[in-house]
Amino acid sequence: MDTYNLTELKEFILMGITDIPELQAPLFGLFLIVYLVALLGNLGLIILTKTDSRLQTPMYFFLRHLSFTDLGYSTAVGPKMLINFVVDRPTISYSWCSIQLTFFSLFITTEVFILSAMAYDRYVAICHPLMYMTIMSQRLCHVLVAAPYLYSIFLSLLTIIKIFISSFCGHNAIRHFYCDSLPLISLLCSDTHEIKLIILIFATFNLVSSLLVVSVSYILILVAILKMNSAAGRHKAFSTCGSHLTVIVIFYGTLFFMYVQPKSSHTFETGKMASVFYTLVIPMLNPMIYSLRNKEVKQALHRKWKLCANILIKL
Repeated sequence: MDTYNLTELKEFILMGITDIPELQAPLFGLFLIVYLVALLGNLGLIILTKTDSRLQTPMYFFLRHLSFTDLGYSTAVGPKMLINFVVDRPTISYSWCSIQLTFFSLFITTEVFILSAMAYDRYVAICHPLMYMTIMSQRLCHVLVAAPYLYSIFLSLLTIIKIFISSFCGHNAIRHFYCDSLPLISLLCSDTHEIKLIILIFATFNLVSSLLVVSVSYILILVAILKMNSAAGRHKAFSTCGSHLTVIVIFYGTLFFMYVQPKSSHTFETGKMASVFYTLVIPMLNPMIYSLRNKEVKQALHRKWKLCANILIKL
C-alpha cells in the first residue's frame, strides 16, 4: 500500500451523514434551520448578557462564555457540513481539516469545564448566598474561564500535532461529516498507540474531573435545599439551578451515549447521529433553555425589545 506523507496528501473526503441522494435536500434544509437558530440564539445571549446592566453577575458571565463555546464548535462544523450537502464531491482540504479539528476540540473541551464552573457558581449562590459576591469575585470568575481556554488550547494543539505529523495511508475517506480525531487516526499508517493513549487519558480526565465538580456541587445543593424550612425557598433554589441542570443532563447524557456505550452496540450511524446532536442540536437548545426558563433573561429581552420598538417609532 502506498503511503502519503503530510506534504503529498492534499484533501480528505467526508462521507457525510448519509449517502442517500433523496435525503440530501431535506437534511440540508433541516440543519440550516438548526444552525441558524443556534447562531442567532447564542449571539443574542452573548450580546444580551454583555449589554444589559442587570445581567452583570457571575452567573451570566459564565452563561456568556457557554454561548461563546456553543457558537464556536457549532460554527467549526456546521457551515462546512451544509456546504457538503450541496456539492458533488464533499471534500475538505488537509489544512482546513486540521483547523476544523483544532477549533472543535478547543471549544468542546472548554465547554465541559465552563459547565463545571457554572455548577460551582450555583453551589455558592445557594449554599453561601451572603458570601456569594465575595467568593465569586471578578478575579475568580476570570480564572475559572481562562484556565479552561488555556488548557483546551494546549490539548487541541497536542492532539493535532500528534495526528498531522504522522503518515496517512492511501485511503483519505473520513467516515464522518467533519474532521474528528478518531476517524482521522484510523487513516494513519504509522503506530497510533501513543496518540490513542493520549486521547484516552485526557478524555477520561476531562469527563471525570468535570463530572466530579458537577456531582459534588449538586449533592451539596440538594442537601442545602432539603434543610430549608420554607417551600418558597426550596422552589427558588430549584429554579435557580434548573436551567443549568437541564443543560448538564442533555450534554453529559449525549457524551455518555457516544463514548461509554458497549462497542458491540456502537455503530458509525448511531455515532453520527449523536455527533449531530451535540455539535448542532445542543448549541441550539441551550439558549432556548436559558431564555424560556430564566425570568431575568426574559425580562432583559423584553427591555431590549421595548427599547428597539421605541427607537423605531421615533424614526
